[in-house]
Amino acid sequence: MDDIARHLGMSKKTIYTHFCDKNEIVNIVIDMKLNCQKCVIKENIETAENAVHEVFFSVTNMKELLSNVNPTLFYDLQKYHPQAWIYFKEFREKHLYSTIHENLLRGIKEGYYRDNIKPDILTQMRLEQIDLIFNGNSTYTSGKYGIVQVMSELTEHFLYGICTLKGHKLINKYKEITEEE
Repeated sequence: MDDIARHLGMSKKTIYTHFCDKNEIVNIVIDMKLNCQKCVIKENIETAENAVHEVFFSVTNMKELLSNVNPTLFYDLQKYHPQAWIYFKEFREKHLYSTIHENLLRGIKEGYYRDNIKPDILTQMRLEQIDLIFNGNSTYTSGKYGIVQVMSELTEHFLYGICTLKGHKLINKYKEITEEE
């Protein structure tokens, strides 16, 4: 609260005239960020040429998001701000689940993903990969590799596993474009 007050150039007392406590501020910020993320995801889906392109959009968005996030944020939310953590878990379980699942179905329909994959299983697996990334105790993110690099590697591996040959060609095309940027 001291940092917030200093940044805003006001006293903590003034902040507390608008918010009952720190948890209220955290809850409002997390709710706002998650709603913004929903809008970004919706825009990615609507503007993507296909399911593979949609995943590349999400990776680019995730890189931007994660580059500004301290990895301990999720641990702190879970431990110190239970209501904000509930917002995040609901976002994960409802919105991310349906987004991933719909992407898998779209990719199968478009012929970019193999038609013999099990979308329910792979959706849950993908969510577990995301949880692994955000787990502050992850051996992947403890020093050698950054959270963005681990997310990119896992996503690429996931895509290569579910794509048809036609999908693999798209991955290579989008990787080349992304690497040029």
